[in-house]
Amino acid sequence: MITQLQQFRVEKPWGREKLPAPFNDPRKIGEIWFQNDQSDGANICDQLLVKYLFTSEKLSVQVHPDDKTARAQGLESGKTECWYILHADEDARLGLGLKSTCDTQTLRAAALSGDIEHMLDWKTTQAGDIWFVPPGTIHAIGGGLQLIEVQQNADITYRLYDYGRPRELHLDAAMPVATPGPYNMVNHIPAGQKPVLHSTHFSLQLIDGPGQYPENLPQDLILIPLDDSLVMDGIKLEPGEVYYANNVHSLQWANPAKLLLAWPNATD
Repeated sequence: MITQLQQFRVEKPWGREKLPAPFNDPRKIGEIWFQNDQSDGANICDQLLVKYLFTSEKLSVQVHPDDKTARAQGLESGKTECWYILHADEDARLGLGLKSTCDTQTLRAAALSGDIEHMLDWKTTQAGDIWFVPPGTIHAIGGGLQLIEVQQNADITYRLYDYGRPRELHLDAAMPVATPGPYNMVNHIPAGQKPVLHSTHFSLQLIDGPGQYPENLPQDLILIPLDDSLVMDGIKLEPGEVYYANNVHSLQWANPAKLLLAWPNATD
């Protein structure tokens, strides 16, 4: 069975007033969340959240806690995430980790002064790149990007710096969980490589071409179409939508198709 997830559009100061098709919206939308509004507390949509992000400006410099830290605060989980790049302007950048390691005191002072923006390692990216962002990674998404984010279903962010925007910072919470050093490039899957990402909390795989559902994958997962050629189980899956599928071992497609598959992994 395939279920189309419901869209929730979120206005952001760094969002875009003109979104690409099929997301046309006059508001300054930064994020589109896809959720199952009929969740029974058991399916994978309770564990994973998929978002589309559209940026015209830099997002805040931020960090997410791991499960242990989040649960100590009474939350269900921390936040692990990854990004699949749909489009990147020529000058678009991602801030991932710091250029060099520093101590917590230096990091806090840089967050207060704004120097942390220049301490970030701003990396070039292109369509098709996958970037895994473990908890503790200091990061920021630059302007000129369209991307799909797959994450643990937790809305928990500690903001370190926000370019003077009048939003709350969370330095006391961020300092104990932030890794004040470089990003581990083993967590980057460049465009053109076989994109299969496995992490403790979830996996992501790109399917590109004709075929059928791979035998080694779970039967319950999230489908994210990337083109308009995909028909599964008699249902045309539209790009710009996200679907929850269960018992998908019998599904197949005759025409070449491009889509992302995401599913949670069992954790203690």
